[in-house]
Amino acid sequence: MFGKKKSVVNEQKDPVKVGKGIGKAAGIVVLLLLVVYLSAGSVYSLKENEYAVVSTFGVPKVVEESGIHLKLPYIQSLRKVPKTINGFPIGYRTDSDVSVDDESFMITRDYNFVNVDFYVEYRVTDPIKFLYSSESPVNILKMLTQSYIRDTIGLYDVDSVITTGKNEIQASIKEKIIGRLEQEDIGIQLVNITIQDAEPPTQEVINAFKNVENAKQGKETSINRANQKRNEDIPAARAIVDETLKTAQAQAEERVNEAKGQVARLNELYAEYQKYPLITKQRMFFETMEEILPDMKVIIERSDGSTQTMLPLESFASFSEKAQAEDTDGRNGLGTSTAPAGKSQNAAGSGQDADLDADD
Repeated sequence: MFGKKKSVVNEQKDPVKVGKGIGKAAGIVVLLLLVVYLSAGSVYSLKENEYAVVSTFGVPKVVEESGIHLKLPYIQSLRKVPKTINGFPIGYRTDSDVSVDDESFMITRDYNFVNVDFYVEYRVTDPIKFLYSSESPVNILKMLTQSYIRDTIGLYDVDSVITTGKNEIQASIKEKIIGRLEQEDIGIQLVNITIQDAEPPTQEVINAFKNVENAKQGKETSINRANQKRNEDIPAARAIVDETLKTAQAQAEERVNEAKGQVARLNELYAEYQKYPLITKQRMFFETMEEILPDMKVIIERSDGSTQTMLPLESFASFSEKAQAEDTDGRNGLGTSTAPAGKSQNAAGSGQDADLDADD
């Protein structure tokens, strides 16, 4: 009977041992959770477009290589900085396109009001200075930009701000901001600043400026057309001038050569005349008559008052022979008026007189 009770007591578990087993399991679980937590806090990944600034007891260090990296939890802190180009608007909001008059409303050199919107692009050049040299470098860049924008816009008239001077204004503002950021050395660099829009504050003024812009465009169009017309007409005129000069030169050469030929002919004729004056005179006379007589008009007047024109002289010669055959008694002879013949006779007489003089 006593032996049976002893076996029942041996079958019951020891509560101390059970408690120790539970505590050991809980410790293992806590240890595993701690290891997981510490492992998660000591591993980080870095993208190609990011900087990692790891601080160890307040001393920062830049990590630029992308991939998986390790750090000591609670001892090292991590901050990521983007490498990419970022930007912000001035004068409007990108999410709603609402105009911000406090930023865009400005006064020009000629005391006109204008609304000008800008977009500023920047990038981080030194992550450590970007994080620790100033509290908010982006806000500093924005305030500097607004200051230099107003200062530069005040140097130009309203026409330049709205129409033709935008590129010059942007370049001037950019140069000023870059120089100031180099002095401040806050780890940020201006990439570009662009005028998004520039217009007068009221619709009436906007319409007036649009009319001015249209007039300027019409002026430019007219100037371009005039230049095109000039570029077309000047070569054509030069071609005409060249052609006229070449024609004149050719005519001049032709006349000079002709004159030289006539001079040479006259020199030869004069040489012949010096050798044989009488024969040369006669030959010249006959050659001249050969040139003149074929073009002469012969008019024959009959005794009854009728006239007859004979042309050429061969017809006149045949007609004269026929008339002489009919007028056998010589009393009904026709009165003739042959001015060229008389002239020829006179010329012949003059030639004979000249010959006589030469003979004398």
